[in-house]
Amino acid sequence: MTTLIDIRERCPEKVVTAEEAIGKIRQGSRVFLGSGCGEPQHLIRTLVENRQMQDILLYQMISFTLADYMDDEDFLKRFAVKLFFISQPMRKAAFEGKIDYLPVYLSEIPQLFDSNQIGLEAALVQVSPPDKFGYCSLGVSVDVTKPGAKNARSIIAQVNPRMPRTWGDSFLHMDEIDYLVPYEEQLVQAIPSIPDETVARRIGFYVSELVEDGATLQIGFGRLPYVILGCLMDKKELGIHTQMITDAFIPLFEKGVITNTRKNFLPEKAVATICMGSDRLYEYLDDNPRFYLRSSDFVNDPAVAAQNDNLISISSALEVDLTGQVCSDSVGHLFYSGIGDQANFIRGASMSKGGFSIIALPSTAKGGTVSRIVPNLSEGAGVATLRGDVNYVVTEYGIAQLRGKSIYQRVIELAQIAHPNFRKELIEAAKRYHYIFVDQKAPHEEDLLFLEKYKSRTTLKNGRRISVRPLLPADEFAYRNFFYSLKEETIYYRFFRKVRVFPRDVVQRQWASVDYRKNMSLIGLVQKKGHKEIMAIGTYMEDEENRAEVAFVVQDEFQGAGVAGYLMCELEKIAIENGYKGFTATVLPENRAMIHVFKKRYPDARTQFQDGEIRVIIDFPQERLNQENPAAFDSCGDPIIGEYLNCPIPPEKPAE
Repeated sequence: MTTLIDIRERCPEKVVTAEEAIGKIRQGSRVFLGSGCGEPQHLIRTLVENRQMQDILLYQMISFTLADYMDDEDFLKRFAVKLFFISQPMRKAAFEGKIDYLPVYLSEIPQLFDSNQIGLEAALVQVSPPDKFGYCSLGVSVDVTKPGAKNARSIIAQVNPRMPRTWGDSFLHMDEIDYLVPYEEQLVQAIPSIPDETVARRIGFYVSELVEDGATLQIGFGRLPYVILGCLMDKKELGIHTQMITDAFIPLFEKGVITNTRKNFLPEKAVATICMGSDRLYEYLDDNPRFYLRSSDFVNDPAVAAQNDNLISISSALEVDLTGQVCSDSVGHLFYSGIGDQANFIRGASMSKGGFSIIALPSTAKGGTVSRIVPNLSEGAGVATLRGDVNYVVTEYGIAQLRGKSIYQRVIELAQIAHPNFRKELIEAAKRYHYIFVDQKAPHEEDLLFLEKYKSRTTLKNGRRISVRPLLPADEFAYRNFFYSLKEETIYYRFFRKVRVFPRDVVQRQWASVDYRKNMSLIGLVQKKGHKEIMAIGTYMEDEENRAEVAFVVQDEFQGAGVAGYLMCELEKIAIENGYKGFTATVLPENRAMIHVFKKRYPDARTQFQDGEIRVIIDFPQERLNQENPAAFDSCGDPIIGEYLNCPIPPEKPAE
């Protein structure tokens, strides 16, 4: 148990009232204010209410208390406010031009203080009472607060017993502090509202698809991150290296999802710079050795973050254009938040062994009237993340993978996850900009969430693990690569002729706009050097008499491993769900392996020999046709889709 000392007994000469401490600040001074939920509210109010304070320049990162004064003309005459990040309470003032925004990476702010480029006469911070060795903790705000305090000519500290003592490089010794102001008050509490829970949960579901067990996460603050974290409750042994800790992390710690045991850099520790949330979070942080807080120049440095293998950076955005440029800090010419360190964490994730980044955003804004996937960023919008740095983009309509892909591919990927109401116009805009071919068809104008239940995983006879999902228009290039990887004999067995080319127009006709209820193509994917490649395709197409014609192609190295049989099992469940009573297939007599697959799955299948080919006629077993939920019958592998609509969301209001 930490033993705290009475500052009035240890150093009575430093203990003063807020009015006395603020009175030491000279007119014209540059003053740093502690940030976020750790800001010293009592000191800030005393500073503002002291009419002797004139021409004071205030620097702060995340601001709350000052928002109460931004409509006060007297305040605006006496103080100038410079923010490194625009918090929600300060957004109106930013739109009205009442503050000055400094667009700088959070990791670089300490250097601005260290180099005296931003010179500081005073720093107002909030700390815990000192321990028996004289060390006070900056608690929930280390980020840029410690560098700001270290570089100020004088430090005025509000000593608040409610400030938790956090582990890491979070301490100031009382000898470094010039004035100690004892004042107890509740810390600022910040929990974002969740206006559209369904959209947020769908995005959380898709993000959870990308997060593997044992990954280390960086995730931002806001509406989406809260929900995304709630959708990771079925993961195992996650680690944390992030800018901010919030209430949404607590259930993951309590359930044992976050253990930090598989981290290779600062193992056993959740590394962060700042914490924002409710009293419940602050109590959980107090003297908790699971957490390790340091300043932003360390935590947010991409080279430092990259030392974590399998680092996944998850961040939000306001807009993403069709080439992959990301805006996250402004709505047109209006500054909305800040660049933070999104780009640094994205680069850190790309440098990490096995790491990658995710940009998550709703597909629309303003009640669905505006698309967030746009042909080009709004006039005046800032590019927070360059198109070359973006890997995955996720909306409530799916996942787009951009890394290593051409502009044409990016357009198709992003249009596919845009809101259905905007897909056609995005494709038309891309044609005008000559991003894509003039004959490109637009993706489906419907919600394809139902396709998620057709995803699965299985382990083959050879021990290889594959994932299976429906083929999408964005898979055009991957499909063509798959085709050209096949041997001539394999192609001949599938198409009954020698097919040497598989041009883009053929793919367009077959898969650019599929009716997934009448026709279905499932692809098998295998992991290869950081990405997934197609290794098999199983397809059915509407035939006659309530039957669908089925066909399979399996990459040569996977033949004989049970792939076709697995795909057939999955296709049967989908076909039954869509009202089909059976399959038909046409097979060459010499393709004995495929005939064996049919006979093994359907012993009663009928065969007819016609024009040198074997026609297979299959009736689905009656017991499977009678199942209310075909997908639950005769499960072939491990279903991927989960109860994403039940992702827990922390309460919007702080706990009483």
